[in-house]
Amino acid sequence: MAGEQLQVLNALDVAKTQWYHFTAIVIAGMGFFTDAYDLFCISLVTKLLGRIYYHVDGSPTPGSLPPNVSAAVNGVAFCGTLSGQLFFGWLGDKMGRKRVYGMTLMLMVLCSVASGLSFGHTPRSVMATLCFFRFWLGFGIGGDYPLSATIMSEYASKKTRGAFIAAVFAMQGIGILAGGMIAITVSAAFKNYFPAPTYAVDPVASTVPEADFVWRIILMFGAIPAALTYYWRMKMPETARYTALVAKNAKQAAADMSKVLQVELEEDQAKVEQMTGKQANAFGLFSKKFLARHGLHLLGTTTTWFLLDIAFYSQNLFQKDIFSAIGWIPKAATMNALEEVFRIARAQTLIALCGTVPGYWFTVALIDIIGRFTIQAIGFFMMTVFMLGLAIPYDHWTTPGNHIGFIVMYAFTFFFANFGPNSTTFIVPAEIFPARLRSTCHGISAASGKLGAIVGSFGFLYLAQNKDPAKTDHGYHPGIGVRNSLFLLAACNLLGFFFTFLVPESKGKSLEEMSRENEDEGPTAESDVPVGYYRTAPEV
Repeated sequence: MAGEQLQVLNALDVAKTQWYHFTAIVIAGMGFFTDAYDLFCISLVTKLLGRIYYHVDGSPTPGSLPPNVSAAVNGVAFCGTLSGQLFFGWLGDKMGRKRVYGMTLMLMVLCSVASGLSFGHTPRSVMATLCFFRFWLGFGIGGDYPLSATIMSEYASKKTRGAFIAAVFAMQGIGILAGGMIAITVSAAFKNYFPAPTYAVDPVASTVPEADFVWRIILMFGAIPAALTYYWRMKMPETARYTALVAKNAKQAAADMSKVLQVELEEDQAKVEQMTGKQANAFGLFSKKFLARHGLHLLGTTTTWFLLDIAFYSQNLFQKDIFSAIGWIPKAATMNALEEVFRIARAQTLIALCGTVPGYWFTVALIDIIGRFTIQAIGFFMMTVFMLGLAIPYDHWTTPGNHIGFIVMYAFTFFFANFGPNSTTFIVPAEIFPARLRSTCHGISAASGKLGAIVGSFGFLYLAQNKDPAKTDHGYHPGIGVRNSLFLLAACNLLGFFFTFLVPESKGKSLEEMSRENEDEGPTAESDVPVGYYRTAPEV
């Protein structure tokens, strides 16, 4: 049976949308803008890095990153992100959301700048320093996932919580779009000021010395919006749910939220002691009680995020390879280095503008109307359909005249990823776990997703290689080809659809109702547990 809610938490649950909600969205969202910008902008410059640092005299094709270097440059930030999600997720439950929030942002800003200042006398040393700074950049980014989601969920009202968390996450789409636009602007400016022949005409002159500044500027730019919001992030009060339910300080929680909501609130210290002192709310992460109450929930959030990110990140990081394979980007030898950056950035920006960004904002608009479960299930199902639509007639799509149809289908997979599991897998873990474990469980779920991103980015790099050894990229072994890789990604999406049934629907419910922290002492013996007491499947 549900007990009476704390006044300060109830005030947050029923609050009308106010200015502080939008302030919180912008402050948290700028962190996510930087997250997405930094994680995805590397895919815009890897071809350029190959031309600058791995040029081979006499080669008919421009230089490219060796397979191990390419995998490291593309994937090292994900390794850092995975580590950061686990560490900062745990730390956010131990030290408080606010105290840890500033650490992650400052780490992101410093390492964004440092990535662009990577140094060395040899290509190997430049790549090594770049990977070093991008690992720690990823570590800071990882902390932003559980903290941003948890802070926004604990500030928002029941009716608009999904939209507000989704709006924070939607800044990822703006970050991806901004990365492409910055790359277009910088490469176009350098291309106009430093004209160069194509690689086929003059292999050495096709990469002007000034091109080395281009990738550095693109990588460093992501630090600017994050740095601008650092002050405001430090001014945010600790969330009332952490202060009351974890730190057990009702007076401070009431004082902080009185300022935020501009109403007088009682401190309810006795009620805080009553809620936090219940034996039913004292279990830890590795307890049988947690396994019984939230084990299937955690399995659902981790598996769906893992499967989603295999498909999502492999597509994002290697769009340029797919565009080249279908002929949408010309052969590398027919362009100079800066022209290639411009073409890759333009293609990825078009996909972001037409497919990625709209999907995020459809989620913002509809998540509190149709619910998380429905959006996630539809998203996984439609991604499966469109992946198969790309894979089955792949030879048709790669013939001249059909490339636009391929791009449209490809854009729809991104639309339903973002109006689907890419948004909901971020939102739900911040809503269904107890306050004292919320950041930790979100971090575990997010880390599972980044493990999927590592599988997708590293695996797709090798798997998508042509089956004909003569047609593989330099230094790579034959793979299964883009077509068969798309079949594999479709299978991942289908599995994600089925695992979605482990995730509960949280639309319109308070956080304490979902985690059952405000329940009166319930049955203790398994034989006394009524049917549906540990329900995990959403009610429909």
